[in-house]
Amino acid sequence: MGVINIATVRIRPKLNNPGSKSKVIRSIKLKGRGLTSGPIFNRLTVVWVQGNGVPFNTTGFFARLIRNNQVVSTASFDRFGVVRFNNIGTLTRVSFRLQLFNSRGILFRTRTIPAGVETFAVIG
Repeated sequence: MGVINIATVRIRPKLNNPGSKSKVIRSIKLKGRGLTSGPIFNRLTVVWVQGNGVPFNTTGFFARLIRNNQVVSTASFDRFGVVRFNNIGTLTRVSFRLQLFNSRGILFRTRTIPAGVETFAVIG
């Protein structure tokens, strides 16, 4: 007799159990995969990355959104280079001026976020 490797033996369940009135339903309805009808992020998200795409350590940094020379929102970065503006839905309907500050309030970068985005990357 040969040796049977139990790890490779697969037993399939029966579709019908003769002693039971229930059956296993074999058909599965699949929704369209990979097709999205809207934005993935529901709030404006900004990522601050180095030239090679690696996020900066932004512990203590914060960002400010400005529209028509008025501050619309301020939010703090996490330590992985990401800031989320909870009061700005996506896709954005208007453009914003983005200002990035360190923990002491020193302005590091200023960028313009165009209308119609859900995420924005600041490089460098």
